[in-house]
Amino acid sequence: MSNHRRPAGERPEFQYVPREPRRHRYLDEDDDQVEYAPPPEDDDVVTTGRHAVVYDDRDVDERHADYAEPVYERPVYEDPVHEQPFDLEPVYEDGYGPRSYGDARAYREPAADHHRYDDHAYVDEPVRVDEPYEAHAHPDDRYDTPPHEPDAAFAEAETQIISAIPEEIPPTRAHARTQARRRKQAKGRARRGKVFGALAAATVLLVLVGIVFVGGKMFFGGPDAPADYAGPGGPEVVVQVHPGDTAEEIASTLAERDVVASGSAFFNAAVQSNAMNSVQPGFYSLSTQIPADDAVQELTDPTSRVGQMIISEGRQLHDTTDVQTGAKKKGIYTLISEASCMGDAGAEQCIGYDDLNAAGAGDLSTLGVPDWAKDSVAGVPDRDRQLEGLIAAGSWDFDPTAGPAAILQRLVTESSASYEKTGILTAGNQVGLTPYKMLIAASLVEREAMPDDFSKVARVILNRLAVNQALQFDSTVNYALDTTELATTDADRAQVTPWNTYASPGLPATPISSPSIGALQAVEQPAPGDWIYFVTVDSKGTTLFTKSYDEHLANIDQALNNGILNSGR
Repeated sequence: MSNHRRPAGERPEFQYVPREPRRHRYLDEDDDQVEYAPPPEDDDVVTTGRHAVVYDDRDVDERHADYAEPVYERPVYEDPVHEQPFDLEPVYEDGYGPRSYGDARAYREPAADHHRYDDHAYVDEPVRVDEPYEAHAHPDDRYDTPPHEPDAAFAEAETQIISAIPEEIPPTRAHARTQARRRKQAKGRARRGKVFGALAAATVLLVLVGIVFVGGKMFFGGPDAPADYAGPGGPEVVVQVHPGDTAEEIASTLAERDVVASGSAFFNAAVQSNAMNSVQPGFYSLSTQIPADDAVQELTDPTSRVGQMIISEGRQLHDTTDVQTGAKKKGIYTLISEASCMGDAGAEQCIGYDDLNAAGAGDLSTLGVPDWAKDSVAGVPDRDRQLEGLIAAGSWDFDPTAGPAAILQRLVTESSASYEKTGILTAGNQVGLTPYKMLIAASLVEREAMPDDFSKVARVILNRLAVNQALQFDSTVNYALDTTELATTDADRAQVTPWNTYASPGLPATPISSPSIGALQAVEQPAPGDWIYFVTVDSKGTTLFTKSYDEHLANIDQALNNGILNSGR
């Protein structure tokens, strides 16, 4: 057997001829033969499979030239003197143990193809592994080596073997077959993935086709088209369109109120009408049980909208008459009555003016009067005027079928919320007024000044109240008379009423109009100044402010010269 070292005494100058590497026993009989390639002239190492073979080109003694063998790595034993079997090592799939570079079994059982050179003859010799590791001696007994002292040649050869081990060991044929099998399996999985992907795409396509088919029937008619009325229609109902409603939500509402037979039918008709883009939030009077196309036409018809009105700034609850022109100015109750009308022209049904006035004089809680105004409103001397100023200016929508009290309750409640957003509940602490009195002062500002002068007029009001001086506003005189005029007569100013600020000090009993949010904010944050008097001197609305009474008289003369203070009475 080979002891994986060169016999002691070999001549270093001897040139070893590499022999064809033997066939490994772990290969199958039908495996391809390993092709032999001689080593390059300048290489010291030739590898075959897992074996690293070192060719030592040092000269050796000529008598032993025919006995030279390739040097193999020597297996390490715990005790090379005593006889003990090799430790069995685990054999992995490729036939190698964790510490062997060749087949571990080659050291444990005879090798049928083991060869050595003997006098230039190639002789087969079985390998024995049951004999202890001993020193080998040549016939002349000159090269005996002690069993426990490896010579320097062996140590150097072993170092060359270790340094010659390649960093990456080429795969075995069994390993190559395993890799090929795995590549084949990967290709199979890829093919199956493509098949599954095609099936998934086909499934999605079928679903889309089904949706288009069913949707086509739903939206464009067919045997399964949504239910729809044929007409001619029934009595009218009021339907509300809320802010932000979509076509689907409107369709559901119309179906619930029996305007159309189904929401789908209306939706199909709505998406084909550009006029649907003009529909605004509000209340609409529509016929019941009509075709979806007719429902779209009625909903987009401006005359179908009901319960809509605009309350301008400074509007009063009741109608007033302009003294100069005799023109009638509609009050809030009249605007509500007109907006409530429903039905064909000439046969309209409306909530009456008197009905609204009576409802406005009713219970404060039912009317939605806020807590911060209830005490003051409860003491109003004229119940017909108790809601004055509590309905804010702006654009309004209400359900005309709700009844007078319910309509007023809706308007008062939403107005209170808008007032409270300005800070009316807390800003009064800075000016010394309660929230309701701030609302009164704001109504005076609205009727007495142009928007650019709101904050100055608010300061005049607060300055006069601070010194307990009568406000003497003509607007308060006109309010009690239900007339409108910039100037008033001495007789008018002499009439004592809860609102006439010429006859009574302080603020009037109620607001005299619906103030704008701007006027209310002016009272909350008045302009700084010491003004006590002001007067409008021309038709453009120019207003002069002063603390001096003499300057104020001069300003009045200027207004008289411009015809501003001429009375129509």
